[in-house]
Amino acid sequence: MHTIVNVIARTSLILLILLFVVPSLHLLAMTQILPDATVEGDSQHITELIGTFDRAQEAIRAKDLDAMMSLYAPNYHYRDLKKADIRQIWAELFSHYDFIANMHTFSAIKIGGTATRPTAEITCTGSLWARSIDTKERISIDSWNQEVHHLVREKDGWHIVGHLGGKPVIHQFGSAPHPLF
Repeated sequence: MHTIVNVIARTSLILLILLFVVPSLHLLAMTQILPDATVEGDSQHITELIGTFDRAQEAIRAKDLDAMMSLYAPNYHYRDLKKADIRQIWAELFSHYDFIANMHTFSAIKIGGTATRPTAEITCTGSLWARSIDTKERISIDSWNQEVHHLVREKDGWHIVGHLGGKPVIHQFGSAPHPLF
Protein backbone atom coordinates (compact mmCIF):
# COMPACT_ATOMS: atom_id res chain seq x y z
CA MET A 1 0.00 0.00 0.00
CA HIS A 2 2.83 2.41 0.82
CA THR A 3 4.34 1.76 -2.62
CA ILE A 4 1.13 2.84 -4.36
CA VAL A 5 0.88 5.95 -2.20
CA ASN A 6 4.51 6.79 -3.01
CA VAL A 7 3.92 6.29 -6.75
CA ILE A 8 0.83 8.51 -6.66
CA ALA A 9 2.66 11.16 -4.64
CA ARG A 10 5.63 11.08 -7.02
CA THR A 11 3.35 11.23 -10.07
CA SER A 12 1.41 14.14 -8.58
CA LEU A 13 4.62 16.00 -7.76
CA ILE A 14 5.92 15.54 -11.29
CA LEU A 15 2.57 16.69 -12.70
CA LEU A 16 2.59 19.80 -10.50
CA ILE A 17 6.16 20.63 -11.48
CA LEU A 18 5.27 20.31 -15.15
CA LEU A 19 2.17 22.44 -14.70
CA PHE A 20 4.02 25.30 -13.08
CA VAL A 21 7.44 25.07 -14.72
CA VAL A 22 6.44 24.25 -18.30
CA PRO A 23 3.77 26.83 -19.15
CA SER A 24 3.90 26.04 -22.86
CA LEU A 25 2.01 22.78 -22.40
CA HIS A 26 -1.37 23.08 -24.08
CA LEU A 27 -2.80 20.19 -22.16
CA LEU A 28 -1.52 17.74 -19.67
CA ALA A 29 -3.94 14.98 -18.88
CA MET A 30 -3.78 11.60 -17.32
CA THR A 31 -6.34 8.90 -16.69
CA GLN A 32 -5.08 5.92 -14.77
CA ILE A 33 -6.42 2.85 -13.03
CA LEU A 34 -4.55 2.05 -9.83
CA PRO A 35 -2.79 -1.34 -9.84
CA ASP A 36 -4.83 -2.49 -6.84
CA ALA A 37 -8.12 -1.05 -8.11
CA THR A 38 -11.26 -3.12 -7.76
CA VAL A 39 -12.45 -3.69 -11.33
CA GLU A 40 -15.74 -5.49 -11.94
CA GLY A 41 -16.50 -5.61 -15.64
CA ASP A 42 -15.31 -6.85 -19.00
CA SER A 43 -12.30 -5.38 -20.76
CA GLN A 44 -14.37 -3.95 -23.65
CA HIS A 45 -16.47 -1.79 -21.33
CA ILE A 46 -13.43 -0.73 -19.29
CA THR A 47 -11.60 0.30 -22.49
CA GLU A 48 -14.66 2.24 -23.66
CA LEU A 49 -14.90 4.05 -20.31
CA ILE A 50 -11.25 5.11 -20.50
CA GLY A 51 -11.98 6.28 -24.05
CA THR A 52 -14.79 8.46 -22.71
CA PHE A 53 -12.37 10.26 -20.40
CA ASP A 54 -9.86 10.52 -23.28
CA ARG A 55 -12.56 12.20 -25.41
CA ALA A 56 -13.23 14.62 -22.56
CA GLN A 57 -9.54 15.51 -22.50
CA GLU A 58 -9.53 16.06 -26.27
CA ALA A 59 -12.59 18.29 -26.00
CA ILE A 60 -10.91 20.30 -23.25
CA ARG A 61 -7.72 20.70 -25.28
CA ALA A 62 -9.70 21.85 -28.33
CA LYS A 63 -12.06 23.96 -26.19
CA ASP A 64 -14.85 22.18 -28.07
CA LEU A 65 -17.94 22.82 -25.98
CA ASP A 66 -20.24 20.64 -28.10
CA ALA A 67 -17.84 17.69 -27.96
CA MET A 68 -17.53 18.12 -24.20
CA MET A 69 -21.28 18.27 -23.71
CA SER A 70 -21.83 15.19 -25.86
CA LEU A 71 -20.24 13.21 -23.00
CA TYR A 72 -23.01 14.20 -20.58
CA ALA A 73 -26.33 12.37 -20.54
CA PRO A 74 -29.42 14.46 -21.32
CA ASN A 75 -30.68 13.68 -17.80
CA TYR A 76 -27.38 14.69 -16.12
CA HIS A 77 -27.95 15.77 -12.52
CA TYR A 78 -25.55 16.63 -9.72
CA ARG A 79 -26.92 18.31 -6.62
CA ASP A 80 -28.92 21.18 -8.15
CA LEU A 81 -27.00 21.30 -11.43
CA LYS A 82 -28.40 20.05 -14.73
CA LYS A 83 -26.71 19.59 -18.12
CA ALA A 84 -27.47 23.20 -19.15
CA ASP A 85 -25.71 24.45 -16.00
CA ILE A 86 -22.64 22.31 -16.78
CA ARG A 87 -22.59 23.68 -20.33
CA GLN A 88 -22.51 27.21 -18.95
CA ILE A 89 -19.68 26.32 -16.54
CA TRP A 90 -17.56 24.78 -19.32
CA ALA A 91 -18.26 27.75 -21.63
CA GLU A 92 -17.00 30.11 -18.91
CA LEU A 93 -13.92 27.98 -18.29
CA PHE A 94 -13.06 27.84 -22.00
CA SER A 95 -13.44 31.61 -22.35
CA HIS A 96 -11.34 32.56 -19.29
CA TYR A 97 -8.67 29.84 -19.09
CA ASP A 98 -6.13 28.13 -21.29
CA PHE A 99 -3.55 25.38 -20.77
CA ILE A 100 -6.12 23.25 -19.02
CA ALA A 101 -4.80 20.11 -17.31
CA ASN A 102 -6.56 17.27 -15.55
CA MET A 103 -5.88 14.00 -13.82
CA HIS A 104 -8.20 11.08 -13.01
CA THR A 105 -7.12 8.18 -10.81
CA PHE A 106 -9.61 5.32 -10.67
CA SER A 107 -9.57 3.12 -7.57
CA ALA A 108 -12.72 1.14 -8.43
CA ILE A 109 -14.80 0.47 -11.53
CA LYS A 110 -18.04 -1.48 -11.36
CA ILE A 111 -20.08 -2.28 -14.47
CA GLY A 112 -23.75 -2.96 -13.77
CA GLY A 113 -27.11 -2.32 -15.34
CA THR A 114 -28.41 -4.61 -18.05
CA ALA A 115 -26.92 -6.11 -21.19
CA THR A 116 -28.77 -3.56 -23.32
CA ARG A 117 -28.12 -0.59 -21.02
CA PRO A 118 -24.95 -1.02 -18.98
CA THR A 119 -24.06 1.43 -16.25
CA ALA A 120 -20.75 2.17 -14.57
CA GLU A 121 -19.70 3.43 -11.17
CA ILE A 122 -16.15 4.79 -11.17
CA THR A 123 -14.54 5.76 -7.88
CA CYS A 124 -12.16 8.55 -8.80
CA THR A 125 -9.72 10.98 -7.25
CA GLY A 126 -8.49 13.79 -9.44
CA SER A 127 -8.12 17.44 -10.23
CA LEU A 128 -8.53 20.06 -12.93
CA TRP A 129 -6.21 23.07 -13.31
CA ALA A 130 -5.92 25.91 -15.79
CA ARG A 131 -4.07 29.12 -16.50
CA SER A 132 -5.98 32.39 -16.49
CA ILE A 133 -5.92 34.08 -19.88
CA ASP A 134 -5.96 37.51 -18.16
CA THR A 135 -3.49 37.09 -15.29
CA LYS A 136 -1.46 34.12 -16.60
CA GLU A 137 -1.74 32.60 -13.10
CA ARG A 138 -2.27 28.87 -12.72
CA ILE A 139 -5.25 27.98 -10.55
CA SER A 140 -7.01 24.90 -9.29
CA ILE A 141 -10.51 24.73 -10.76
CA ASP A 142 -11.79 21.48 -9.32
CA SER A 143 -10.53 18.57 -7.26
CA TRP A 144 -12.21 15.49 -5.90
CA ASN A 145 -11.44 12.56 -3.66
CA GLN A 146 -13.16 9.20 -3.97
CA GLU A 147 -16.14 10.64 -5.89
CA VAL A 148 -18.23 8.00 -7.61
CA HIS A 149 -18.93 8.99 -11.21
CA HIS A 150 -22.09 7.40 -12.57
CA LEU A 151 -22.19 6.70 -16.31
CA VAL A 152 -24.61 4.97 -18.64
CA ARG A 153 -23.87 3.36 -22.01
CA GLU A 154 -26.15 4.39 -24.85
CA LYS A 155 -25.93 3.50 -28.55
CA ASP A 156 -23.38 6.26 -29.14
CA GLY A 157 -21.19 5.45 -26.13
CA TRP A 158 -20.82 6.19 -22.43
CA HIS A 159 -22.35 9.35 -20.91
CA ILE A 160 -21.90 10.95 -17.50
CA VAL A 161 -25.18 10.88 -15.58
CA GLY A 162 -23.91 12.41 -12.33
CA HIS A 163 -22.45 11.15 -9.09
CA LEU A 164 -23.65 8.50 -6.70
CA GLY A 165 -24.28 9.07 -3.06
CA GLY A 166 -26.83 10.51 -0.74
CA LYS A 167 -27.05 14.02 0.57
CA PRO A 168 -23.71 15.81 0.43
CA VAL A 169 -21.82 15.94 3.70
CA ILE A 170 -21.43 19.51 4.94
CA HIS A 171 -17.87 19.92 6.18
CA GLN A 172 -16.99 22.33 8.95
CA PHE A 173 -15.25 24.68 6.53
CA GLY A 174 -17.55 23.99 3.59
CA SER A 175 -16.81 22.23 0.33
CA ALA A 176 -17.17 22.98 -3.31
CA PRO A 177 -19.28 20.69 -5.49
CA HIS A 178 -17.56 18.49 -8.05
CA PRO A 179 -19.81 18.70 -11.09
CA LEU A 180 -17.43 18.68 -14.04
CA PHE A 181 -16.63 14.99 -14.44
